[in-house]
Amino acid sequence: MQLIVLWDVDHTLVDNAGVSKEIYAGAFKALAGRDAELPAPTEGRTDRAIMREMFVRHGLPVPGWSSVQRALEEAGRGREEDLRRRGRVLPGAEEALKALTAEPGICSSVLTGNISANARVKLRAFGLDALLDTAVGGYGEDSEDRARLVGSARERIRAAYDVPAAISTVLIGDTPRDVYAAQEAHAHCVAVASGIHSTDQLRAAGARAVLPNLTDTEGLVARLWGLAQ
Repeated sequence: MQLIVLWDVDHTLVDNAGVSKEIYAGAFKALAGRDAELPAPTEGRTDRAIMREMFVRHGLPVPGWSSVQRALEEAGRGREEDLRRRGRVLPGAEEALKALTAEPGICSSVLTGNISANARVKLRAFGLDALLDTAVGGYGEDSEDRARLVGSARERIRAAYDVPAAISTVLIGDTPRDVYAAQEAHAHCVAVASGIHSTDQLRAAGARAVLPNLTDTEGLVARLWGLAQ
């Protein structure tokens, strides 16, 4: 193995069409006993951070994480049909994932603020789970700090594949938080302007490699191998 590629899920690979917001609202209601009056603050935050901020914004005590995780899992369970009906795979994403599965020496997995159960729901809804090694990703239950998820993924990959500690890692995501996480974790980043942040905003955050979308599969693969070198 020569390269680890870690993909963000929401707004990088898929458009969840508001299902994520509904999951957070459902989990909040299950825990608080009432509807949320304010929307969940997302934009690259981890599920731990999102749920904590929801309770703080509503002036309520923050529940223990184990309770929050169970509520999120319950709220996300069975949402595949909603995702297929309302959401979509973003342009070029499936082709890019397929291309990486054909590249020897690349481990293609996930780096997402979603808890693992809900990340798998979103990927499974569109058949993308089979194109990623989801067992070794970094997920929202691992830490509130997105940069720490990179370390979690690296540790899982090293344990599963016995790879050296110095192997190159690339994060692919659509928010400044993806860029910051890569910087803090001493990883590379390919930022994609497929969410609400423009190419200029992603560059301003420090991203050196910024793409408008994932439609240039050959160019993306070449860029990833260039970063590995």
